[in-house]
Amino acid sequence: VQLVESGGGLVQPGGSLRLSCAASGFTFSRYVMKWYRQAPGKGREIVAYISSPATSTGYTDSVKGRFTISRDNAKNTVYLQMNTLRPEDTAVYYCNAALGTTDYWGQGTQVTVSS
Repeated sequence: VQLVESGGGLVQPGGSLRLSCAASGFTFSRYVMKWYRQAPGKGREIVAYISSPATSTGYTDSVKGRFTISRDNAKNTVYLQMNTLRPEDTAVYYCNAALGTTDYWGQGTQVTVSS
């Protein structure tokens, strides 16, 4: 099983990034996919989730209207489009696959929002 995140980097406030998470080794289409983040010195928090099929999505309040989660089951990939980024969005972003009591995690990708 692998979840491989990509797309992180350094961006100025107000900028955009698109994170991707490529999955392999399990039946991606059966899993709820989530993005979490962990800022320095803080606990890990959920950012967004998407069901499968993609009929339901949810976001933490601080990113509503700025971030969009999506998935492509044909490509076994989940995305997080992040717009109007703020310094407080700086964190390591993790991809998670969940089904019942089964949980898979990626290694994380760093997002830094700074001028």
